[in-house]
Amino acid sequence: MKMKALFFAGRHLAVGFGLVIGGWLSLAGLAVARPRVVVTTTLIADWVGQVGQDRIQLSSLLQPGVDPHVYEPTPADAAALEQADLVFYNGYNLEPGLIRLIEATAQGARRVALAEILEPIVADEDGIPTPDPHVWGNVENVILMVEHIAQELTEQVPNEAAFFQANAAAYRAELEELHTWIGEQIQTIPPANRVLVTTHDAFAYYTQAYGLKMGGSLLGISTEEQPSAQTVAQLVEEIRALGVPAVFAETTLNPALIQTVAAEAGVQVAEQELYSDSLGEAGSGAETYVAMMRLNTCTIVAALGGSPDCP
Repeated sequence: MKMKALFFAGRHLAVGFGLVIGGWLSLAGLAVARPRVVVTTTLIADWVGQVGQDRIQLSSLLQPGVDPHVYEPTPADAAALEQADLVFYNGYNLEPGLIRLIEATAQGARRVALAEILEPIVADEDGIPTPDPHVWGNVENVILMVEHIAQELTEQVPNEAAFFQANAAAYRAELEELHTWIGEQIQTIPPANRVLVTTHDAFAYYTQAYGLKMGGSLLGISTEEQPSAQTVAQLVEEIRALGVPAVFAETTLNPALIQTVAAEAGVQVAEQELYSDSLGEAGSGAETYVAMMRLNTCTIVAALGGSPDCP
């Protein structure tokens, strides 16, 4: 089933009072400098934009569809970080190239690793315990990160504390509704089919939070390495043993390998790819975090035999 891009793109950003000119905000006749906030990923950009709106100068280093695991920073990234007042990044080594750049260049900025305020799921990567950075798979984690974002922005612009807190509260209500809705949709999948097989291990928080099992993947929590022939063969056998009706490709990764695995295992690849490490481009139906989670959930539930309440 192909899920069309018909999902709402999250709540509209409210128009703040006052006049924005360059990096300044005119409020009641007073000119207040807007902090320069730089973020690494499109997901973080959405969360920070929901809270900060027009009271900050927000820029994202990564664009939609770009894989943060393997991204190579540019001179423009370094220039943006050197001028930043506040930097939000995921952490837990999601974006290793950018983390190295942040540590080297953003010396004058407040640097915040959002995922690292949370207790991670620890994965076994070649025998090494490794924190899983994909914390946004559980919407309750995003609620905590959004609260932290509001606190950090308030430190930058104390006079806007009420504005930031009000935005965070409104967004929290939307996220709480999303969290409940996802759980309800997953429950419509036949119990034997509640197994998720993907290209890389980006959905452990999602499966743990909403009652699915991880049934294997071609790659670990990072996409920096390619799977061995043995890994591919093992995944084929695992899929056959599980009897799942579908497996899932991801938008930031080449689908060829998972398509080969699916063909050998005798199952279909869901027609709609999942959004894992990045939001979608305009018109994709996954332009915001809320829309992305809804689209992913509708795709998973439909492909695994459930009855999603989707447009």
